[in-house]
Amino acid sequence: MLLAVAMFSLMDAVMKQLSGHYPSMQVASLRALTSLPLVLLYIWWRGAFKTIFKVRWALHVWRAVLGVFMLALFTFGIRNLSLAEAYTIFFISPALITMLSVVFLKEQVSSTRWIAIGVGLIGVLVVLRPTGEGMFTLGGLAILTAASFYAISAIMARVLGRTDSGDQMVLWLMAMVALGATVLAAPNWVTIRGQDIWLLSALAATGFIGQLAITEAFSRGEPSSVAPLEYTALAWAVALDWLIWSTLPDYYTLVGAAIIIGSGVYLIRSEKSRPLAA
Repeated sequence: MLLAVAMFSLMDAVMKQLSGHYPSMQVASLRALTSLPLVLLYIWWRGAFKTIFKVRWALHVWRAVLGVFMLALFTFGIRNLSLAEAYTIFFISPALITMLSVVFLKEQVSSTRWIAIGVGLIGVLVVLRPTGEGMFTLGGLAILTAASFYAISAIMARVLGRTDSGDQMVLWLMAMVALGATVLAAPNWVTIRGQDIWLLSALAATGFIGQLAITEAFSRGEPSSVAPLEYTALAWAVALDWLIWSTLPDYYTLVGAAIIIGSGVYLIRSEKSRPLAA
């Protein structure tokens, strides 16, 4: 999980760099297109092509639609915010997933977990600035919407996991996002600069390695023990912001991060003792 977090943090830094020259939807397209060949090679190496078409197509398509707009919105957000600010807002995802699990998976949520969700939402408001200065910034709202789409996608993944394999979910998500984002980006496509080839290579490598690492982490370790390590992304974000863009998080971001991470860790840990939905 630590390797996965490191790779995804570097990947997001590359996406932020690319967003300065290319439209957000095109960056989303490039994210999927660069990783797709590596994913195909991996599926071939595992010998998983025999069953790759036996999937629940409707859910895969809807998940891909969410994936396209999640990536585009996240890219737009990090173009306007620091990585630390963006990550802090995105950390609300565990709370959103818990809320949605009640509606779609009919899971039971205790009163203490609802309190933790409420605390997490307060943390988001702190990051968006309680004074109103940053309450309605487009970047902040884009990241919050991306986190919501991610949470819905995670619920769909839980449902898909009952019948479809991890290989199937990874391949079809990447393939469909590549297709959908490329079609939407085509009207405003900007010619790729030769100097950005190394960035695209880094985008492919970090995204692919990160996906393998996170899959391995959850297959070998308990989610309640592994998932909290995702919050180490904030340390990477602060370091990358400082090294590349010479920025550091402000007081509101740090306070909001502490609130959201505390809430998220509690929710993830509570998964250990909660019965799974049928």
